[in-house]
Amino acid sequence: MPEEHVETKERSTAQSLLRLWPYVKPVRKRLSGAALVAIAASCVGLVIPLVLKWLVDGPVADRDPGGVWLGALYLLLLGVAEAGLFGVRRWMVARPLAGVEAEMRADLYRHLQRLPVSFHDRWPSGQLLSRATTDLMLLRMFLAFPLTFLLVNGATIVVGFVILLSQQWMLGLVLLTPVVPLMIICSVFETKFAVVARRAQDQVGDLTTVVEESVLGIRIVKGFGRHRSQALAFRAFSERLRATELEKARLLAWIWSAITVIPELAIGAALVLGTVQVADGGLSAGTLVAFLSTALALRWPVESIGFLLAMCQESATAADRFFEVMDVPEEADAPGTSDAAGRADAPTTDALAAGGPAGDHPADGLPADGLPARGEMVFEGVEFRYPDAAPGSEPALARIDLRVRPGETMALVGATGSGKTTLTALVPRLHDVTAGRITLDGTDITAMPREQLRELVSVAFEEPTLFSASIGENVLMGAEGAGEEELRRALSIAQADFAYELAEGVGTQVGEQGLSLSGGQRQRLALARAVVGRPRFLVLDDPLSALDVHTEALVEAALRQVLEETTAIVVAHRPSTVMLADRVALLSEGRIAAVGTHQELLRSSAEYAWLMSGASRIPDGVAPDTFPEPSPAGAACASGLPAEKGLTR
Repeated sequence: MPEEHVETKERSTAQSLLRLWPYVKPVRKRLSGAALVAIAASCVGLVIPLVLKWLVDGPVADRDPGGVWLGALYLLLLGVAEAGLFGVRRWMVARPLAGVEAEMRADLYRHLQRLPVSFHDRWPSGQLLSRATTDLMLLRMFLAFPLTFLLVNGATIVVGFVILLSQQWMLGLVLLTPVVPLMIICSVFETKFAVVARRAQDQVGDLTTVVEESVLGIRIVKGFGRHRSQALAFRAFSERLRATELEKARLLAWIWSAITVIPELAIGAALVLGTVQVADGGLSAGTLVAFLSTALALRWPVESIGFLLAMCQESATAADRFFEVMDVPEEADAPGTSDAAGRADAPTTDALAAGGPAGDHPADGLPADGLPARGEMVFEGVEFRYPDAAPGSEPALARIDLRVRPGETMALVGATGSGKTTLTALVPRLHDVTAGRITLDGTDITAMPREQLRELVSVAFEEPTLFSASIGENVLMGAEGAGEEELRRALSIAQADFAYELAEGVGTQVGEQGLSLSGGQRQRLALARAVVGRPRFLVLDDPLSALDVHTEALVEAALRQVLEETTAIVVAHRPSTVMLADRVALLSEGRIAAVGTHQELLRSSAEYAWLMSGASRIPDGVAPDTFPEPSPAGAACASGLPAEKGLTR
């Protein structure tokens, strides 16, 4: 379910909208030109009452048919010019504003890719989706219409009142009397509408999240027959949004009525006074007609104020929601790492390939030249606490000291919740350590640009994620520049040759989340993606959990060849996976409890033997060296030997 919305710093509407300037600046000339064209069109419309004045006081009063036809021609030409100018304005803004929207959406997408994993853990995807679609559409509409017409209507009102005051200053002052009450009403409306507009846009994000979760989880919904409860939940969110939209409509109706009625009263008063002056001979009929025509021409610019203010407020809210995400700091590299390629002392990929710069690292096993061998991974006093952990709570990982030798495969074993997956996420810096450090070939990973680090480290997770693309594209995502030969090798290692048997081979589209494939097929493709680039460091989070026994054995046999060429950490829950490793690290409650070979830990660690045996619990009071022997099947699995005939694995 969607979480509470983030509290944001309060800004005025103008402050929020001014933040769009960097995106608008490249097209400012085109927008300014469009605004000038629109102002010209509005001013052309204000010339029409002056022609009417000439027509009434001249040809009509003189009963001159030729003059009447000439006046009609002038009015027609002015109308065509006004319409043409507004059409030119629309053409001038369409292309640049579509470009502004596209650039903002691209920036948002790029920024989302660079935000830390902890951000995505907290934010509902529907909220992000609504910001990338609905909110950006509102901003484009604001730049195309309200922004321009606030300027155009403002200029039209000023020019119109100049004309009114020049024609009859007393009647002009009568029409100016509503200005003060209208300003007060608009200020109150803006304050109230801002709150409701924000609530509505947040609720659209909530509703989007519910729809997305229901679609992605449709198998669960159908499998448990929960379509009715999901429909009721959706209805509840829809009703909340409906109530908010109705509140917006009530506010708009209120402001629209006030802005319409008050000027109408002023126009009515001016009409009465003007008629009296015409009757007294103090004002010509043509002047009164021109005056009232000008006043009526100003009705739309005045009445549209409420509508434009509402759109501006919704756009300001959309801008706030957009920049809420854009203001979140991206994953930060250490100072100076972003330009590492251009620095003589920076740890480049080539330098790392040669052994990397010397640093503080354990002295055991170092070559005579003092440099770590290629492929060494070291955890030194590593601690990690999740950003949203309660103050004073125990860290997820505490004092992790572990050295994975070059070319070695280290299995991570531990009970559920012991910190295995968290530890593997620290290597590619999906999360950053809270204390301590991790080094690759003697170089602290925080001293490397993330892009370079993730070229060295390849990952495969227990829950495989595939994209709406072809099988080949999903696999080759693991190595930039890899070709057909690398793809075939990776699919062979992962025992994913089933791809060639599909209708379009490796070009087959797997659909959203890869749900057109089985769990085992998705897991094999994720493993192929991890090994396609022949990574120096490989992190596998229980990558074989969804495979059947026979496929698992084939994958393991092929994977052994890959592991001989790389340094790897493998999260393992089954003895068969453990047997891929040279050594095993036992994690218990976020700490390394023991390190050794599989056989050594079976003899020395009761907890490890229990995890490998599949027993329901560790018997109370049993010391490690007196731990009971596992069942025959369990013992066979724990030792890595085939189970005896008649026993299942």
